[in-house]
This record gives sequence, structure tokens and C-alpha cells, in this order.
Amino acid sequence: MDEQKKLPRSVLIIEDDLELAELVAQELRVGGFTTYIAQSGREAAKILKESTISLVLLDLMLPGEDGLEICKQIRRHEHSPAIIMVTARGELADKVAGLELGADDYVVKPFEARELLARCKAVMRRQGGASTNQVISAPHMAEPVRYGFLGWQLDMKARLLYSPEGVTISLPNSDFHVLVALIEAPNKVLPRALLLERAFSRSMSYEDRAVDVCISRLRQHLEKDRSKPELIRTVRNEGYVLYVDPTQVSVQ
Repeated sequence: MDEQKKLPRSVLIIEDDLELAELVAQELRVGGFTTYIAQSGREAAKILKESTISLVLLDLMLPGEDGLEICKQIRRHEHSPAIIMVTARGELADKVAGLELGADDYVVKPFEARELLARCKAVMRRQGGASTNQVISAPHMAEPVRYGFLGWQLDMKARLLYSPEGVTISLPNSDFHVLVALIEAPNKVLPRALLLERAFSRSMSYEDRAVDVCISRLRQHLEKDRSKPELIRTVRNEGYVLYVDPTQVSVQ
């Protein structure tokens, strides 16, 4: 059986508007997903504990609760599901805040059902892409199990990053795909638009800072001084580059 088909396709919808949640659930079921609905953070925590959830649709505007805090709590789990923020907040600051906490994508209300379904499927593809070779493009790295560079190790199947000191770091899907793209092209400048497509499967708008957020999070892990990055460098008006000699990148 194809590896991708083995992946769970269960979506947890965290939304206080039950009518809207049920409409979204119906669309997702038509698209082949199993769905759960939670109207509060407490209900969501119970479902996440009892069920295997691969994707969470999180409303940031839950009454009396902080959706960003719920996002943070979900991300604390080592094998947390992917997260798409579904919110009426269209401001850039809110989008960036959610992405900085580890959300994989966002949809702003009101939204088209087809757009939401497409984003869910895109996130699911990215979740399973490493094992099915949908993301890996270099022909000489057909099915890598682990990348190594400067003492760091990136486990492609578990999607875990190991520091030279042996610290285990769980990466959001978007950060994982950005890092893979950089590792596969060491010492080459990758445009932000390319990284956005790899991480989020969408084209870039003028104010889209999603890739910058991913880079910022990766620098928190990889750089000794994030304000003076040495490993992941910014090339003004071009993109980002992993400043590593190609001979220093190992593939297992």
C-alpha cells in the first residue's frame, strides 16, 4: 500500500459556532477526511488525547479563550498535528503571531469551502511528503532517511532535528520543508517565493511574511546569535541561503 494512504486523515475543528463547524465538517468529509468538532480548548484537549488527529482547524476567536494559547499548547506535544488557523482576524500581525507559534497555514473568514479543502489537502501532502518523495527533488537524494550538517541531524521520517549536543527538536511542517529545501541546495540562494511554495503550497503576496517567520524559528534553533546569523543567511532582495559547503552535508 502507498505510504501516503496509510497516513491518518482526521481533522479536529475547534470552532465555537457549531453551525459553521458542521458545515466545514461536511465539506471535509466529502473531501475524504474524518472530522471531530470541539467548541472549546478543553473539548479539543480531550479529543487530542483520545484520538489520532493529523490536522487541526483552529479558530483564534473562541469566546473567553486565547486561540494563540491553544495553538501553543498543541505545539508542545512532540508529535503534534498540523495546524491551520481559521479566523476573522485578517491583520498581518495576527497571521504572523500564529505562524510564529507553529501554525502551518491560515485561512481568513469568510472563506470558500474549496479553498479550505485545498489548504487541508496541501498541508496533509506536506505532512507525508518526506516519505513519499513528493517534496524531495534532488535525483541523487531519492529517499534520504537523515541529513547531517555541521553536527546537526535532520530525521526525515520522524521530522525531528537533533542538535550537536543531542537535543531533540520537533519542527512544524512549514519549518521542516523550508529546512529541507535549504539543505538540498547548500550555498545556493533560494528565493522566498520558492520556499513559500515548498512550505505552504501557495504563491506569495506582497506582505506575506510566512517564510520569514519559518526562517526566524529555524534560526532560534540553529544559530548561536540569531541577530547575527551565520548558518542561514539573508541575501537582500533575493532570498535565503544555507551557508554550508556541499561536502559538509551528509545523506543516510
